[in-house]
This record gives sequence, C-alpha cells and structure tokens, in this order.
Amino acid sequence: MAAELVRGQNHPLTRTRLEIRVSAGHPVVAGATLADDRGTVRGPERVAHPGAPALPGLEVSRQAAADHRLAVDLDAMPPDVHRVTVLLALPVGTGGPTRFGAVAAPFVAVTGLDGTEVAGFTLTDLDTESAVTALELYRRQGAWKVRAVGQGYADGLAALFADQGVPDAHALAGAVHDAVARGLARTVAAPPHPADEAQVRTAATAGHASAPLPPTASAIPGAAPGTPIDYTHPARQAPPHPAAAPPAEPGRFAAPVAGDATGWTMEERLYNQVWGMFEDLARTTAAYRSAVDFADSRMEQELDRAVFGLSDPRSRLGGRADAAREAAEVKHTALVDRAREALDRDLAQLVAESEVVEPALPAAYAGWDNPCWHAYRSPMELPMAVRLGELRLPESDSVALRIPMLVRLPLERGLWIDAGSSGADALVDADDLRARAARLAAELAARLLGAYPAGEFSVHVVDPAGTAAGALAPLVDAGVLAGPVARGAVGVAETLTRLTERVDLVQMAVRSGAADALPADLDVAEQLLIVHDFPHGFDDRAVTRLRYLADEGPQVGVHLMLVADREDAAEYGPLLDPLWRALLRLTPLPDEHLADPWVGHAWTYEPPSVPPGSAVLRQVLAEVARARRERGL
Repeated sequence: MAAELVRGQNHPLTRTRLEIRVSAGHPVVAGATLADDRGTVRGPERVAHPGAPALPGLEVSRQAAADHRLAVDLDAMPPDVHRVTVLLALPVGTGGPTRFGAVAAPFVAVTGLDGTEVAGFTLTDLDTESAVTALELYRRQGAWKVRAVGQGYADGLAALFADQGVPDAHALAGAVHDAVARGLARTVAAPPHPADEAQVRTAATAGHASAPLPPTASAIPGAAPGTPIDYTHPARQAPPHPAAAPPAEPGRFAAPVAGDATGWTMEERLYNQVWGMFEDLARTTAAYRSAVDFADSRMEQELDRAVFGLSDPRSRLGGRADAAREAAEVKHTALVDRAREALDRDLAQLVAESEVVEPALPAAYAGWDNPCWHAYRSPMELPMAVRLGELRLPESDSVALRIPMLVRLPLERGLWIDAGSSGADALVDADDLRARAARLAAELAARLLGAYPAGEFSVHVVDPAGTAAGALAPLVDAGVLAGPVARGAVGVAETLTRLTERVDLVQMAVRSGAADALPADLDVAEQLLIVHDFPHGFDDRAVTRLRYLADEGPQVGVHLMLVADREDAAEYGPLLDPLWRALLRLTPLPDEHLADPWVGHAWTYEPPSVPPGSAVLRQVLAEVARARRERGL
C-alpha cells in the first residue's frame, strides 16, 4: 500500500529504479539536484533541468507540462551523491500564474517502473512561492529513503538554487527559464480549462440582459417544467430506465459519435472532441512507451542477476546463461506484446472516432479535401478555432491516424513558416523549400480569411524582393488583400509604420477607456501581416518594429506570419531569439518539432495540403471576395 506522506515524513525505498510522477493541473517546470552528504550541490553540472535533462542515474522532462515523469536509477548515481532533490517551478514570462497559491496543489508520487506507487505527497499550503523543493531521495547508512519536503521560495529558482549552495544561482535560474521558454515555443497551446470557459461565459453575459441563458425543460415542448436539460450527445445520454440499456458486448468499445463531448454548440463539442482525441493519443502512447521502458529495464535486471550472478564465470557462456537470456527475452516479448495490444486497442478506437468526426467537421476545422468546402459560404460568426494542419506520432503511423491541429481564434501568437532545412527535408532543394513555405503561408492566410466573417480580417503582405509572386497569386487575383503587396525597403518601412501606429493607437485607447475616440477611418478588423523572405529588405529599425508587433500586436488584433529561414537572420544573433520563441513554428514539409501540453511528446506536424488539381482554394477566396463586395468593402 502506498504511503501518503505529510511534510517532513520519510519512507524507506526498497527498489532503486524509480519514477517520480508529477501531476500539477497546470504547466510547471520539473527538475532535480544532486547533492553531497552535506546537502550541497557542487555546481550547475549537478542540476537536471529542461536545458540539461540527463545526468548519471537521472532524467527529467525537457519542457514545462502539467504532468511529468522523472526517471531515477539510484544505483547509477555517482558515489558522492547522497541526496536527490526534486524541484518544481512556475514558468516565467508566459503570462500564466506567478505563484503556487493561484493554482491547484501539485501531487508528487514515487513509483516503480511498473507504475506501482510507493509514496505520494500533496504540496499544500503554498501561497506566494514560485519554486518549491517537493521531495528528496536521500541515502543513509547505505539505504535510500524518500522524504516529503514542500519548502517553497517566493524569490523563485534563484533562491532555491542558492539555498542548496549552487554557485552563480541566478545565472542557472535564467538558463532554466530560457530552456523552458524554448520548449513552450514548440508546444501547441491547450484549450482553456472548462472552469475558465465558464468564467468567460459568465463575464460575457453579465453585462447583457438579453444574453441567452442555459435553458431548462420548460422551454422545450413536451418536457417536464423545471427539469435541467441534459447537454450530453443523444447517443451518449443515459436511457430512461436501466433495463433499457443494451448490454455491452465484451471486448468491444462503444460506437463513436461525432460531437461526443461537452459544449453548448455542435461546433464547441467537435472542438473539444478533437482535443480529447489529441490528449487520448498522447496519454495512451505515453503508457505504451512507459511499459516498453519497464520491459527493457526488467530484462536488463534479470540478465544481470541470472548471468552475472553466476558464481562460476565460465558458466556465463554455457547453457545456463543461454537459458537465462532466452527466458528473459521471452518475458520481455510478452510484456511488450501486451503493451502493444493495449495500444492497438486504443488506436482502433481513435481511428473509428476519427472516421466519424472528420466528415462532420465544419469548414474552419476541416481539411481541404473535406466536401464541406464545396458548399462554403462566408460565415456570419467567428468560429472557435481554425485548422492549421495535422499531428501524428510514430506509434500511430501504422493506422494512419492523424489529429487535426486546431488553434483558437483570435490567434494568441503569431506564426513562423520555417523556410530553412531540417532533418526531415535535408534532400529537398533550398529553392523548392522556400517556394513551399510561401505556398503554405498563402494557404494559411486563405484559411484565416475563410474563417472570419467578411470584413473582420485584413491581410497585409510584405515581399521585398517579389519572390513570392507565384504563391501569392490566388490572394492577389481574388482581391482579398488589404492593399498591394509591399516591395523593397520602402514598402517594408511604410507597412510596419502603419501597423505599429495602429497598435499604439488601440493600446492607448484601451488603457484610457476611450475606444470610441479612435479615428473613424481606422480599420477595426483583425490584421495579419505576412512577411516573406525575412530579413531581406529589413534594417535595424524595421527589425525592432517587427519585434514590437510580435510582442504587442496579438493583444490588439495585429498578428504576424513570418516566412523565413532562421539562418538568414544569423547575423542578428540572440537579438531575435525572443522573436522566434514568440511565434508558433510551422514547416512546409512534415517535421517532428511540436509538443503536446500533457506529456511533451515530439509530434510530427503535417501542413495542410490542397488536393492536386483542386480549385478549392480559389473557390474559397472567390466567396470571401463576393461577401466583401456585398458589404461594400
């Protein structure tokens, strides 16, 4: 039975290969320090964190996440390590909570590799602290124990490291937060927590007497007055009497239904269902990988005991050793096969769900090959999200399972279409890669234009050298751009000046509470600036303005889409690091670079692709142009 620890309590450890599992309910940084018998950490090289995740006998997560699994092998620790301290910290500069008192109490568990919990500890009574030592594994008289600590630090990681004697603690804390920022830059943002959604709805309806309220059965003909409405999908609602429930067939899962998720509208249900599929695939893959790691570790231990434990070294090469190896391999194969069976069962269910969900998706969520585009009409309301591509994991390739990558609208961060080469496209010609990046930018712009109601989204394009003329032709020919494509350094300067002035004006109006004082000719639509072939045509002043737009623009409806090869901007050095981190990186070819917000898997991003020979892109843009003309725009 697992021990539930309280602050200061300890518990013996009977095994040396362990996992430290963290459940926080909100993204946190997880790390660990290795200290000597006096509790001193001798230097940064004894600290495992997202920027340096692996040390002898220890491996931690590479990014901030709500859930973590830290791998610990106490037998592999250096002889002078007597204490392993697990630490948690809130990410800095992300706009999220800055103190643990504002989030749910984290839970930390010590488990075996098979998931069996040894001891657990809930970190309660935290308030202004932004970093905390959760627990420590310590060696005493040759035996290891775990102790619940729960020591918080209001001054963050720097104070925590300094307390453990780490030299130059502030520099190390800064390095940790920089690594976390790089990791978060590649993470697909999770949807708001349902509680947050409820608060948004409450705030939105509080000031409007005519705002619709959740109906009761009294509003529905034939229903008993005052009975709350069951918003569950009809195929998932409980039968009126238990006897009416059809018996579940053993070994089979319930038939999937499109819209089988919470939500007030079918669009919201589908959005939440897609995100549920995303999370399910992430977690079932994590369980499979953990089971395989356990099988590998168990086989290694059994081989160590059976082969190297033989008293006569000569017998290690004989029949007994061969039999021991064969037995260990058979057990390993059985464990991996069982894990694969569970994974395949979950994948089959997700594939079945995907097959009913994909055809039901509205245009904003659908792939270009979805028939819904043939009946596309400019929407009257802004959808919750837009599809920017698809995501997959290696384990799901065998069943061709892809998860739609839905990003909330309005965009919370800009987009970076990476025109540089990576491992996945090393054999692709550089010019072809740049052309693909330009086409992807045009297709994503068309998707955004098609998602917004007519006149509520304006697109500006800067193409200093005119090298993207072919890719931009559908946008130009349809007449859906806010103005001519800006060319040369002069065009760059004029466009950036106009948009930065707009950001300044709106910010001042919002801060002073005088939104009605904005100029009458100000375009109040959301703005998207596409910058092609950055930094060509940019001087230092233009680069500074671009960084300003990336940082301040999204808050007032000005968004950035950068088409660039980072190597082309290498001369700016670390000056542009904040710019790259502020943008969500997308690639014109499939590339494994995005991460989920739950367990931090590396997901392969696949860009949206218009079917060969299809005119769907131009048809959508033609409809956008028609709707704009009807509104006199």
